[in-house]
Amino acid sequence: MAKMKGFRKLTNVAEALQIALKECSKVKVGGEMVIAEGALGRILAEDVVSQHNVPPYDRAAVDGYAIRSEEAFSASQSNPAILKIVGVAEAGAGRKRVGPKEAVEIYTGAVMPDGADAVAMAEDCQKEGDELQVLRAVPKYANVSRCGEDIKKVDVVFNRGHMLRAWDVGVLLSIRMREVAVRSRLKVAVLSTGSELVEISDPRALDETSLVDSTRPMIKALLTQAGCDVVDGGIVQDEVEAIRDRLSKLSGHADILITVGGTSIGGKDLVPEALDGVEGSRLIFHGIAAKPGKPLGFGVYMGKPLFMLPGYPVSALVGYESVIKPVIASLTGIPVREREKVKARLSRRVPTTPGVRHFLRVALEREGEGFTAKPIALTGSGLLSSVAKADGLVIVGEDREGLEEGEVVEVELLGD
Repeated sequence: MAKMKGFRKLTNVAEALQIALKECSKVKVGGEMVIAEGALGRILAEDVVSQHNVPPYDRAAVDGYAIRSEEAFSASQSNPAILKIVGVAEAGAGRKRVGPKEAVEIYTGAVMPDGADAVAMAEDCQKEGDELQVLRAVPKYANVSRCGEDIKKVDVVFNRGHMLRAWDVGVLLSIRMREVAVRSRLKVAVLSTGSELVEISDPRALDETSLVDSTRPMIKALLTQAGCDVVDGGIVQDEVEAIRDRLSKLSGHADILITVGGTSIGGKDLVPEALDGVEGSRLIFHGIAAKPGKPLGFGVYMGKPLFMLPGYPVSALVGYESVIKPVIASLTGIPVREREKVKARLSRRVPTTPGVRHFLRVALEREGEGFTAKPIALTGSGLLSSVAKADGLVIVGEDREGLEEGEVVEVELLGD
């Protein structure tokens, strides 16, 4: 039986992140063309410059009558401008023409007739047959959306690096862009190690004694949410050669590799060992000063960055949030959304270890105009329900030796 051993050195969280960022900066994310209608959430690889005016012509901004403003400049109830209605203009129809003392009935979005430079609103007019009385003064370009008023030809609409939102897709289509240049999605491969694990689809999952792999699907979901193209590496048995073989195959299909499990100090924690003797592979650090999350490791496998997450779900979640998530953001250009924070008073004392960053899960209760934070768990890295039950996290810095009852702490809210 392999002998259990402790971590020789713990890397603090900030240093671990900087090491990973530096190594992963070598990853080159290419570009591709995608249809504009399906570009939601993608990052632009180059500036978007409009080749068209929006709107493409002067058009009516309201329902009313297209007229020559000079003929109704001083119109009023007592001195109406009398015009003859010579046609109707609707959105999508051909362009009409307005001559002297003439008007064209017009609907919102319709192209302005030649000769007209204003729209008298329907409620400011009276119509009798083909005679129109304009009862209020109408200045030049009143109620007209001018050509290029929204976007002018050669305007830079979006800059390189912009993440496209739902309304941005509408803007792209409004300037008649069928395709847009975006950064390729980061390809991240995720595999689990553990002979004891089964997939939820495996018939053995019905057995109460089986251990269903829940951590890898959680990490895959987080990566998908971060805009990555996830390659599922499945479950690998606790054998060094089997782990090496799976990593070798995945390295040809991914920019970054992530393993889940096999990073602690037990006899079957073989992922760090799998790097030994493999060309282009090395272990950079193993173990971070975090609780939970200590077994996190990082290295390179056949030239590809390799994050080694613990198998326990809360430890894996802390490792992902603390190190992997910021690295993904730096490569994809998708900014990490800052969590909302609130102040709260601790309901009881919480002991912590100096030199270690602690992630305290808390439930919030409103008291008066403030909140009380009730610790759910500081330990228990396998208790994923402690995260599901938590309203937020209190991140305790390495310089602290416990938090006192009644102390005001900052709580990072989980979820929306």
